[in-house]
Amino acid sequence: MRTFWNFTGGIKHIDAWQPNCWVQVTCPVEDDVHYLENELGMPDYFLSDVADTDERARYDLDDGWLMIILRIPHLKSVTSRSPYTTIPLGIVIKGDKIITICHQETRMMLDFINHQMRRGEGFNDAADLVFRTFLSASVWYLKYLKQVSGIIEKAKRDLDRHIDNKDLVNLSRLQDSLTYFATSIKGNETLLSKLKFRLPVDELDAELIEDVNIEMNQARETTSIYINILNSTMDTYANIINNNMNTVMRLLTSLNMIIMFPTLITSMFGMNLINGMETWAGGFPVAIITCILSTVISLFWFKRKNWL
Repeated sequence: MRTFWNFTGGIKHIDAWQPNCWVQVTCPVEDDVHYLENELGMPDYFLSDVADTDERARYDLDDGWLMIILRIPHLKSVTSRSPYTTIPLGIVIKGDKIITICHQETRMMLDFINHQMRRGEGFNDAADLVFRTFLSASVWYLKYLKQVSGIIEKAKRDLDRHIDNKDLVNLSRLQDSLTYFATSIKGNETLLSKLKFRLPVDELDAELIEDVNIEMNQARETTSIYINILNSTMDTYANIINNNMNTVMRLLTSLNMIIMFPTLITSMFGMNLINGMETWAGGFPVAIITCILSTVISLFWFKRKNWL
């Protein structure tokens, strides 16, 4: 699906391409690919690069085309293996052509357009659009990190009441998401530092870049903090699980040893050997009393040693 936006003096939807408009392509189908390659002349290999979910943040120059790949945050599904992830967003610029390509519909891009409409100022040029996209990505990293923080706190409260495998698995999934965030934010920072010298930057753009740097630094540091918190939480509950298992094993071993003493006594008296108590009427009661006494003494001893 492709959408055309006139960004002069505000963001306005238009029906067809015109010079210095923004062409937004989301979840491109064959017709969109044909339009980009044949009508706008965009290099075909870049579409394949943007389709690769593992493509790193970078930029290329080819025959006057400036092709940028930015890693943006994306919420797949709360129940998925990695609920929060990052995906590539392609930004292509040449002369009066400005194109963005994303193979998934994201909340970030929807919010980006709505925010620019509320601003009512549009974009000064292609560089302004690029840097504002960077800023929006940084803000959405922080939004998703705040959600991750809430999930971690809820899981910790649940685990304090009862250690459940489901909560531990959910925390493990968040570890994957935070790893994706940390890697993508670092790549975006490197990309931004290079683009500052590639795009024409005026005084307003310089202030915008400073804002982007602040937001990116905050997102990177917040991600690092949450990774440390999550690792510490997982280690803590792993130690608790091991301690609980050791307690259970110690209890079972102690009970097994307590049962061993009467079992040993009854086994000795039950053997087909002459022990002097075969014809004595008090032999059986003595064996029972001995079993009881051995059990009581061992219980007292294990209790005193805090093994029960």
